[in-house]
Amino acid sequence: MTLYMPLFRSCFTLRSLTQLHSHLVVTGLHTDPLASTKLLESYAQMGSLPSSRLVFETHPSPDSFMFGVLIKCYLWHQLFHQVVSLYNHHIQKGSHLIQNCTFLYPSVLKAVSGVGDLVMGRKVHGRIVRSGFGNDHVIGTSLLSMYGELGCLNDARNVFDEMHVRDLVSWSSVIACYVENGRPQQGLEMLHWMVSERIELDSVTMLSVAEACGKVGCLKLAKSVHGYGIRKEMVGDASLRNALIVMYSQCSYLSGAKGVFESVGDRSISCWTSMISSCYQNGCFEEAMDAFRKMQESEVEVNAVTMISVLSCCARLGWLKEGMSVHSFILRREMNGADLDIGPALMDFYAAFWKISSCEKLLHLIGNSSVVSWNTLISIYAQEGLNKEAMVLFARMLEKGLMPDTFSLASSTSASADAGSILFGQQIHGHVMKRGFRDEFVQNSLMDMYSKCGFVDLAYTIFDKIREKSIVTWNCMISGFSQNGISVEALKLFDEMYFNCIDINEVTFLSAIQACSNSGYLEKGKWIHHKLIVSGVQRDLYIDSALVDMYAKSGDLLTAKGVFDSMAEKSVVSWSVMIAAYGIHGHITSATTLFTKMVESHIKPNGVTFLNILSACRHAGSVEEGKFYFDLMRDYGIVPNAEHFASIVDLLSRAGDIDGAYEIIKSTCLPIDASTWSALLNGCRIHGRMDLIKNIHKELREIRTDDTGHYTLLSNIYAEGGNWYESRKVRSRMEGLGLKKVPGFSSIEIDKKIYRFGAGDTSSEWQMKEIYMFLQNFQSLAQEQGCDVECHGTMFGPSMFFEDHRAYNLQRETRSCILNKSIPS
Repeated sequence: MTLYMPLFRSCFTLRSLTQLHSHLVVTGLHTDPLASTKLLESYAQMGSLPSSRLVFETHPSPDSFMFGVLIKCYLWHQLFHQVVSLYNHHIQKGSHLIQNCTFLYPSVLKAVSGVGDLVMGRKVHGRIVRSGFGNDHVIGTSLLSMYGELGCLNDARNVFDEMHVRDLVSWSSVIACYVENGRPQQGLEMLHWMVSERIELDSVTMLSVAEACGKVGCLKLAKSVHGYGIRKEMVGDASLRNALIVMYSQCSYLSGAKGVFESVGDRSISCWTSMISSCYQNGCFEEAMDAFRKMQESEVEVNAVTMISVLSCCARLGWLKEGMSVHSFILRREMNGADLDIGPALMDFYAAFWKISSCEKLLHLIGNSSVVSWNTLISIYAQEGLNKEAMVLFARMLEKGLMPDTFSLASSTSASADAGSILFGQQIHGHVMKRGFRDEFVQNSLMDMYSKCGFVDLAYTIFDKIREKSIVTWNCMISGFSQNGISVEALKLFDEMYFNCIDINEVTFLSAIQACSNSGYLEKGKWIHHKLIVSGVQRDLYIDSALVDMYAKSGDLLTAKGVFDSMAEKSVVSWSVMIAAYGIHGHITSATTLFTKMVESHIKPNGVTFLNILSACRHAGSVEEGKFYFDLMRDYGIVPNAEHFASIVDLLSRAGDIDGAYEIIKSTCLPIDASTWSALLNGCRIHGRMDLIKNIHKELREIRTDDTGHYTLLSNIYAEGGNWYESRKVRSRMEGLGLKKVPGFSSIEIDKKIYRFGAGDTSSEWQMKEIYMFLQNFQSLAQEQGCDVECHGTMFGPSMFFEDHRAYNLQRETRSCILNKSIPS
């Protein structure tokens, strides 16, 4: 049979191979296992896998080696599902081909990774152990790689730790697992252990190490790795040179990347592309375009990756005309956008110039078979707020038989969250569970979706089931609690992170500060502020603005002002938050003065700024100022929205200008919501304008809302006027809609504790006694200090604000010592 081996190598066409096959059949040599194995391998290499399968199935007694080669043939063509199906078929048959076949398992494990089926992977692992192949280091390395590619780092590490023989390949695999799964620091720790075992690195291991250094961003370590490569004479390897260029660019050391690039004599496509990508990633977009021009001058052929970076540079530079020329260049070179991922890059480019129709045309031309193209357009829709379009496109993608991946699932979930479509989000969740997706990105998106739709308990269920929680997962859940007003649970998670030494970043601190702001928990907010300072986490505009908001809402206006004044840079958000702080404390003069300073600082106010200044006028009852700022909005090109109208109507109504408030409502072409009518209704109640009640009631009947406030207010107005029939009628309508009055509550902070109670609440009588004792002591002390304060059952807490600084400071002192039953003199 060995005489026929040269004949197999001389078969360059399917026809010649078929002729050789016919000759083997005529001579009877086709039953020889070696000949049949070579035949099926040759057919597979020429792309005729059905012929390979036929050779195997028609052989009278195929052996394990032949079956292993057939599996590898399918693996070469990346037909992972067929590999798994073949394996399962022979397992169910109890075939002898599976028994004692060690070289079969690496191929099967690779296919399982390609399919992404963790359950199947664990089953194969179990069979390996039962068959006694657990100590085979080749199979062990394959198991390690499979778990790493499926994101199960703990399982991968367990396999590695149990290996009796750890060669260079297994060490390289475990380092690559950590790096590719976003754990570069742990990958570098494994490198240190590997070096301590006196195992020499090769160029393949160096690729992972260079990638880890780049992701960590440690320039000193990057230079050490480069020096090691030079000493071991590895830098001649083209792939490693490109990796070093990327490594330096990720460490923001572009001159180092240029140094490696310039040291290369014969620059390949990959080398040029790495340099262009490095310039782009470091924000040197024009330098990237210059490198692209030089690349063309050197007559080096471009590839898809090159063009993606060039298109991205054009988008960042705002070069529409040049980008369209690049598009024409791509068409002239006959690059297939669907296969080379240029299509998605073109979509991103046109989306940067808000040319959504061009993106849709590109999808129609190239996207029918490319999941990436569909993902890109779904993401573009979601980012631009076209949530309904994103969800429709996702549904169309499924109709065409395209299987969504992690990216499309996360983008669609985000769109459903922003649209408030819980039903669509639950359907995506069902799809995720059915396919067994364990991807962190998808899980976090589902948590975010449920939180934004108000189903925080479902978000926490997902959070609780995640075994390996990243900092993003923790932040997502804390933010979900905070956004839904469940501040206590948000702060509990923050404490759990802090006391368990889990990494905390600026997003974690921001969510925790917002939770304190929502609950008025001043002492906890101070503690978090302190931890923020000592942790060394970089404060930014968002955190500083959140601190101002937290201190203001918790009653500490002086500290809020101190944080605001200490900010090196102030955005429109920062100014708006400080204006709101003055407003809720009733300091209308300070609020208007700050607004003037903001304008003088060339910061243009936005809709939120005006809403805050109107709210300040409303708190202070400053009607003329309120009218002035309401009219001023149009000078800045801001069209008043429903909240602005509700605020000005409430201001005028409370001041008794009911007719003026009613005229403002009638003058707008915008739909008036329930909150605006309720503001007018409350003014009518205060000033006895019963003549408008019927008209307002009629308007409210046309509005669908879940807010029970205006129903309750209207019912109370009718009851106060003795019209019990109409009062009961309004209550019946509210109950018929399935609405229940949300009970009001008050809260107070005493000695670092938050006490919450509602009207008629007797469940916490011991708290009430303590609070009343505090109020009596506070009243006596205030009178001694010359402040005219009457309690009459009013709960003075952190949200009660004082114009008189003596009273304010007195409140702070009193709160700190009330439990000691002593009053400062």
